[in-house]
This record gives sequence, structure tokens and C-alpha cells, in this order.
Amino acid sequence: MDVSPVEREAEVPVTAPYDAPGIFRFLAARAVAGVEAADLTRPEELRYARTLTLPGGPAAVLVSATRNRSWTLRARLHLAAAADQGPALAALRTLFDVDTDPAAADGRLATDPALAPLVRATPGIRIPGTVDPHELVVRALVGQQISVAAARTHLGRLAGALGTPYSPPGPPQGHPPRDRPDEDSLLTQLHRHFPTAAQIASGVPEPVSGERPDPERPLRLPGQGVRAVVGTCRALADGELTVHAAAEPDALRRELLARPRIGPRTAAYVAMRVLRDPDAWLDGDVALVAGAKAAGLLDPDLAPGAAHRALAVRAADWSPWRSYAAMHLWQLAGGRATMGRDARPRRSAP
Repeated sequence: MDVSPVEREAEVPVTAPYDAPGIFRFLAARAVAGVEAADLTRPEELRYARTLTLPGGPAAVLVSATRNRSWTLRARLHLAAAADQGPALAALRTLFDVDTDPAAADGRLATDPALAPLVRATPGIRIPGTVDPHELVVRALVGQQISVAAARTHLGRLAGALGTPYSPPGPPQGHPPRDRPDEDSLLTQLHRHFPTAAQIASGVPEPVSGERPDPERPLRLPGQGVRAVVGTCRALADGELTVHAAAEPDALRRELLARPRIGPRTAAYVAMRVLRDPDAWLDGDVALVAGAKAAGLLDPDLAPGAAHRALAVRAADWSPWRSYAAMHLWQLAGGRATMGRDARPRRSAP
């Protein structure tokens, strides 16, 4: 679908300190081809772009982070209607977690001697949000038993098959082309919207026992995983399952846990990113254990089960900021969670 080009630019104010490299790396590692694109080749200027569906129609946004003495964020918006500027900026503020008071989280976590060096090294760490709660649920379900890189491949195939096409924006009518080749190149990589729950529910065939699966099917997970995605998307589309930013965390977890193939770790991940829950804890995540061992929080020789139990006990002391502690440990774990490489890919963060 073509856009009536309405181009706007706006600063996205952030509360300093702000860990722009961490959040841009997180999003880049999970960027779905056609829906998102990122350029992190220049350490002093980071870029991320994606398509959005806004009240006035399809849109594309490009966010640049530039570092002078501190990080500043600027958004370039390509909208179907000028009135969509407010919703677009609101979505970006959530995605980039710009409104968190870093002093509160950093101050609490720095009281733990093992976390204090991580807080000093990366002040103002943030939790990536989401521009679409339903999209995040699908991402979490697809990625819950595979590596970040594998999930990205599956989601790219799903978006390519079922997502609504998008035409990259040109210059606004009557304006000459912008002299921003790097930004324009990033925007031209966008050609799809992430499929809606209804599109996935109707477009992904559920596997039939005894039948050989179609090699060209849009979602090539094992049968139970496909059924979980399709069934959850059908519930989202029908309103049987409601996932939105204003939900009560415990109620949302209960709703998610009542669904087939959704466990506590996946429900906590959804709460972390959809609800901006600062105190979610992903018990069982191996990258958290790897980061904790690297930080000296755990005996490196602890067996996996004992390590998870010990870390959960230690993490209770970080409440109500366990989500931010998790981001620190993921980053320390050699980039395993934030860069898409997990020591045990079947248990990586989606």
C-alpha cells in the first residue's frame, strides 16, 4: 500500500543517562527483514527503522541516536496523515524506553556489590518496549524454544508471506530528494508490515497429523509450536485474549499461562516488554545464568538447575528492578541475549 508522503522530524527527548548502544543492539539483533532495518556501523551514530500501522494509515519511522556528551534521539517520520505524528512518537517513546528515571533503577541495583560495576559501566540501561503488543506476543511464542537468529529467520519468512506490503517513502510532494543516503538506504529496506494476529490465524495452516508438512509453509516450527502460535493469534484476533499496555501484570500472566505452550518465562518476557514491568524475572533463562556467573554472582561450577534456583533467590534482592538487572546480565553474557547468540539456543531470550 502506498503512502501519501507526509514527512516530519522530531526530537525524542530522553532522560540521561541513556544506554543507546544497548537498546539499538537489542533491536538490531531481532530486526525482521522487510519490517525493520538497522545500521550500527558507526558507534557515534546509530540508526533503526521500521514500518508502523497508525490510525491514519501505514507509516515508516527512522530513529537516529547521536552521541556528543550524551545521547540524543531524533525521529524521521513518514506518515499517511499529519495527525499520526503524536501516535508515532508515543510508540517510539515506549519502544526506546526513554521515560524511565535511570537514577531509581541504577541506585537500587548498585547496592549489590556484584552489580555495581555493571551499573557504573552501563548507566541508564533500558528495556526495549514494543510498538504492537500482539506482535510482541507472536515474537515471544516463535522465539521461546529457538535462538534469536533462528527466530528472526522464521519471523522474516512469516512477514514476507503474510504481512501487508509497504512501499518505501519518497520525498514529500514538491520537495527535492533529501541528501541523506544512509537514512534513505535504510528506509528502502522496509517493504512489509508485521502481520496482524488475524492474518496469522487465517494464513498459517495448522499441521495435520500424518501429513507431510508443506516445505513452503509460512511458519516452519514443529507442529505444537505452530498450533500454539495460530491458536493464540486466533484468541487475540477474536478478543478472547487481551494483551495491551494497560493490563495488570499478574492478570496478564494468568491469561498467558492458561494458553497451551506458554510458560512462566515467556509470560514474564511479554510483561517485561509490553507492560514495561520493571520487575519481571525470566526464571530458567540460560543467558541470565551465564551473565550471573561472569559477574561473580554464582559459582561457575554450579549445575544448571541449582544455578537457576540460586539466581532467582539472589534476584529477589533486586526487586522492584529485576527487569533492568536482567538487561545488565544479558549484556554481560557476551552479548548472548542482546546480540542473538545464546550458550544454549533453545533457551535464548526471544
